[in-house]
Amino acid sequence: MGAKAKIEKFWTGDPIDSLRVNPGFSLADVDTTSTPGFDGKKKHSVEALRKGASIFRHQQEMFFAGSQDGDERKVLLVLQAMDTSGKGGIVRHVVGAADPQGIDHLAFKAPTKAELSHDFLWRIRKQLPGAGRIGVFDRSHYEDVLITRVRELFPLETIDERYDEINAFEQELTDDGTTVIKVMLHISSDEQKSRLAERLDRPDKYWKYNPGDVDERLHWPAYQEAYQVALERTSTTAAPWFVIPADHKWYARLAVQHLLIDALTRMELSWPEADYDIKTEKARLRAS
Repeated sequence: MGAKAKIEKFWTGDPIDSLRVNPGFSLADVDTTSTPGFDGKKKHSVEALRKGASIFRHQQEMFFAGSQDGDERKVLLVLQAMDTSGKGGIVRHVVGAADPQGIDHLAFKAPTKAELSHDFLWRIRKQLPGAGRIGVFDRSHYEDVLITRVRELFPLETIDERYDEINAFEQELTDDGTTVIKVMLHISSDEQKSRLAERLDRPDKYWKYNPGDVDERLHWPAYQEAYQVALERTSTTAAPWFVIPADHKWYARLAVQHLLIDALTRMELSWPEADYDIKTEKARLRAS
């Protein structure tokens, strides 16, 4: 039984097409409370995520093992979102199911002075995953066309050129054997406000609260516009965007897991063949 068949009972349909950003896409039309393709509730998601984790873990180990046998393919998962959208939960509950030796996780912060002295993609190129590895970017090169646009940190002409540079860069990645999965976790302003309020109500969440998040909230419409432009300009055949409704954290985790399983399934992975004589090694081991 294939990987998809093992979890299909939890889905009423394949959500990938409905999540993909295609021509004519409108971010404003996305219902952030919806659960495309999944007909269950939160209580049903627990089993679905658990079964999916088992499949993903198996596939990721096979993917990593293949790199020891010369398979040069890689995976890059890009997570973009407004603050509190659940990127950390995706890393812990979805990617965290895999063997950490095959995962590269990086949370990009504001560029340093040294990084600013280079092209904006310079620091990104340094962190790309190697063969057999799944790289996870918590924020990414898209910050350079999102916050820079909203805060008007660069001339609009410079930002406009970056969309084309990003497309060329991601085409280069796919040509080199990297499967690029770009995810925007889309929450509503009201849901973000609720999550920020929870952080202020719970001492165990204080460390997650950043006063700057409220400052960014004041630019909510501008961020939605910046995302709309970025999604339109950089969702390509080689590296499409997927917008995942994220007011329900449990659904967002299931959807990202589904995207990862789908990407690895399409690779038609197999275990490396032994490069030694098995019978001889069994005999040697018995005699040792």
